[in-house]
Amino acid sequence: MIFFPIFLLGFISGFILFAKVLLYKGGGLPRDDCRISVIIPARNEEKNLPFILQSLKEQTINPFEIIVVDDSSSDRTAEIAASYGARVIRNTTLPGGWTGKNWAVWNGYLNCSGDLLVFLDADVRLAPGALEALIHTRERSGGVISVVPYHYTEEFYERLAQLPCLLGIFAFTSPFERNNGNKGLYGSCIVVTREDYEKINGHSSIQGELLDDLGLGRKFAEAGISVNNYIGYNMVSFRMYPGGLKSLVQGFGKGAVLSTAVLKPVTVALIAAWMAGLLAAEYATMFLVAFGHPWAMAFVVLYLLYTMQIIYINRWTGSYGKIVPVLHFLSSALFIFIMIYSIWMVTCLGYVSWKGRRIPVRRGRGT
Repeated sequence: MIFFPIFLLGFISGFILFAKVLLYKGGGLPRDDCRISVIIPARNEEKNLPFILQSLKEQTINPFEIIVVDDSSSDRTAEIAASYGARVIRNTTLPGGWTGKNWAVWNGYLNCSGDLLVFLDADVRLAPGALEALIHTRERSGGVISVVPYHYTEEFYERLAQLPCLLGIFAFTSPFERNNGNKGLYGSCIVVTREDYEKINGHSSIQGELLDDLGLGRKFAEAGISVNNYIGYNMVSFRMYPGGLKSLVQGFGKGAVLSTAVLKPVTVALIAAWMAGLLAAEYATMFLVAFGHPWAMAFVVLYLLYTMQIIYINRWTGSYGKIVPVLHFLSSALFIFIMIYSIWMVTCLGYVSWKGRRIPVRRGRGT
């Protein structure tokens, strides 16, 4: 009875956090002298590359060049990239002090000649007008932009990532983060001019940082370059972890603990309030109903409110099937496991594992 109003306020905080910032459409073609370089770092991405490279062929704007950086892949990544007409850069041996992705992206930049740089992860998929929308949005907002893609899922275990993805949406697009000097970028899709990228010395300035996108955003902000994040909705999407549950846990776990440090306190407080209400609605409801408690129906209503809210936000941010949005306590259970895993890896072992590499972690940095 005492905490129920607090849990209800937690539910309301979800609507405060979800700003629904969409890409601008219909901007038209860029000026004739604007050369667009698309840079895609790829490590064992033979299954994902056909989707992103084919979608780039179907754009309303033709990139000046598409560069795929083969990051020491053991599969057919390079061959597939070349078959789609992309320029393939074979990444050199990873030097000390660099993380793999930072080194790959940096080498992509060193080999490109465009005025506008579009960094895409290999698992991203673009709708036909997406590149035009990205360029138009960056021109309207100025500075550097990134996009949290719409999460496309196929397997049931992928749909269990619903809660981590929702929290990512809250963190990156919260209205309270707009003027945050530590605001991070979402690394799957970043658009920036060459001039602005070179002002901060690009990924070389964050060469050893595990959370490259957060570090890059901070560097841009420190240089006085605006940072703005959007949601991909029907323009930019991805299928994050088709390789299995283990890769999903490792992917979310490598940043689950460290990423909260860059958020403003008000964002953290609202997310915490939303989570408290969600977990109470999910788990307290079970016990109250089981024991016939007088407040059981009130918590059932709270559960239904959270369910409707999650379904509404999912409309704009991801497809998680019909079961997980209703039985969302399944996703919450996975999230709790990911947090425990992340705390164990970061604080106890001092490293995270990702794509066959062991990355040491020191105060949010990988070496």
